[in-house]
Amino acid sequence: MVDADQTFVIVGGGLAGAKAAETLRSEGFTGRVILIGDERDHPYERPPLSKGYLQGKEERDSVFVHEPAWYASNDVELHLGQTITAIDRAAKTVQLGEGTAVRYDKLLLATGAEPRRLDIPGTHLAGVHHLRRLSHAERLKHVLASLGRDNGHLVIAGAGWIGLEVAAAAREYGAEVTVVEPEATPLHAVLGPELGQIFAELHGDHGVRFHFGARLTEISGQDGMVLAALTDDGEEHPAHDVLAAIGAAPRTALAEAAGLELAPREHGGGIAVDTSLRTSDPDIYAAGDVAAVQHPLFGTRLRVEHWANALNGGPAAARAMMGKDVVHDRVPYFFSDQYDVGLEYSGWAPPGSYDQVVLRGDAGKREFIAFWLKDGRILAGMNVNVWDVTEPIQQLIRSGARPGAERLSDPSVPLGDLLGE
Repeated sequence: MVDADQTFVIVGGGLAGAKAAETLRSEGFTGRVILIGDERDHPYERPPLSKGYLQGKEERDSVFVHEPAWYASNDVELHLGQTITAIDRAAKTVQLGEGTAVRYDKLLLATGAEPRRLDIPGTHLAGVHHLRRLSHAERLKHVLASLGRDNGHLVIAGAGWIGLEVAAAAREYGAEVTVVEPEATPLHAVLGPELGQIFAELHGDHGVRFHFGARLTEISGQDGMVLAALTDDGEEHPAHDVLAAIGAAPRTALAEAAGLELAPREHGGGIAVDTSLRTSDPDIYAAGDVAAVQHPLFGTRLRVEHWANALNGGPAAARAMMGKDVVHDRVPYFFSDQYDVGLEYSGWAPPGSYDQVVLRGDAGKREFIAFWLKDGRILAGMNVNVWDVTEPIQQLIRSGARPGAERLSDPSVPLGDLLGE
């Protein structure tokens, strides 16, 4: 039984932290719950920042995990706009920036990630943007609308999910868009070249210009405003604004200073946790973007930066903090919406981990399922404008089935029939 006098502290005001607090209360924890976030906004979900909210299709209030009154009514002590400067593991306290020490019995680090910065001349200019926080999305939303009205140019550094979703939003506002990407296709690190080309064509059909095989070297401007973006192959791209969408880095400074074990860079960095999301300190846990979990299904340590990981990881950590048996082995999942294309991806198959890609459906019509295989085993699956198949795709991944490319690619064979083959 959890002692009612215990104090559980959650550091991080995102989805993982908010769902952890919700789970503690809904599953019977009666001690103090303290949630500390460095933003002044209540905990919110991040997908709308590059999707519905950025596009103007969703209201600002729709992004929040709970109504503001939920925290007081559930006796969750919420400290917004507060930074944690140190963890004292011996004293079991966290130090707030204002100098206050808060004691914990169990501590959850849900500190998330921060956007990687361009290290080139010109990043001080007013028209250079990142997208990670609600305040970033609010600013960028106004920028895209203005660019659309004035036929302005947006240059995006990076053709990952954030870069492509912002490109789609910008085109819907009417802005001119150029995406600069060092790889030969978009989404290379996630989908590989086979599927990346499909998204290059999708965005090309909507007027996005790609500049592959290049990196930004300078952002030129005048009177504090952006005028152009220069690339390492000598090209100059007209620009009124530039978005840096070159990935995110886990916020591990607190954990590192406290001496917690970190995951190696080849596993994505982050705070190393076991299958119950416990760190190298038995009273400290980590969840969400910052956590590098030893995943039993894939036999390696994974750090996943997607919504579903925070949604499910926060509650899993909360249950483990309460002393329940937890094995966090969910199949990684994410979704994206770009123009009239929606997709869901399940699994883990970075370039080099698979030896075959099998398509089921019509890639030309952008209605298909893609599977990534290694020695016949399904590592990942992505459904594009094909719905209600996430569960069977994840079952195929979990089962270790090897149905063969011919049956896997045949839409007449129900996915459920491939289990056990």
